Amino acid sequence: MARIGYARVSTTDQDLETQLAKLKAEGCEVIRSEKVSGGSRDGRTELATVLDFLRPGDELVVTRLDRLGRDTRDVLNLIYECEQKGAFVTVLDPHVSTRGEMGHIVLTVLGMVAQMERRFIKERQRDGIEQAKRDGVYKGGKQRIDRGKVTSLRDEGQGPSQIAKLVGCSRMQVYRILAEHDGQRL
Repeated sequence: MARIGYARVSTTDQDLETQLAKLKAEGCEVIRSEKVSGGSRDGRTELATVLDFLRPGDELVVTRLDRLGRDTRDVLNLIYECEQKGAFVTVLDPHVSTRGEMGHIVLTVLGMVAQMERRFIKERQRDGIEQAKRDGVYKGGKQRIDRGKVTSLRDEGQGPSQIAKLVGCSRMQVYRILAEHDGQRL
């Protein structure tokens, strides 16, 4: 029986260290981590690796439920997949496990709360952006990708997949940047 930790943050400028330290302290022999949005399972290759690796009796450990996912359906599907493999899911804060029936109920409620919280965050963000636009102070979000590097790599003959790997973004982002640079619409 292995304890496998999974840590996730949404953006590259966020820090994984606190989660990693908690998972190590809990005795996780293997810890996989990634910097990707939890809004869906798309692009979460480390999570997919963990799910492939799980064996009967293993335990998937996360520090908080929202590290596993922000959508109730996704979280419940992940828990179901773990159970189909005979594995358990444990959340450290608050401490809940799928080893018992009560854990299932609590995780379902926590998943719904995480999804609702995500909606509230997006709504507040949207309201704040609209107010900043009305006040004339909105400058847009912080650019995390060097757009000049993307276009220069393309000019050097690199393809979108290679550019995405070199810059650390998705291929779709590369396409968007290049289309924006070339004055096209996707």
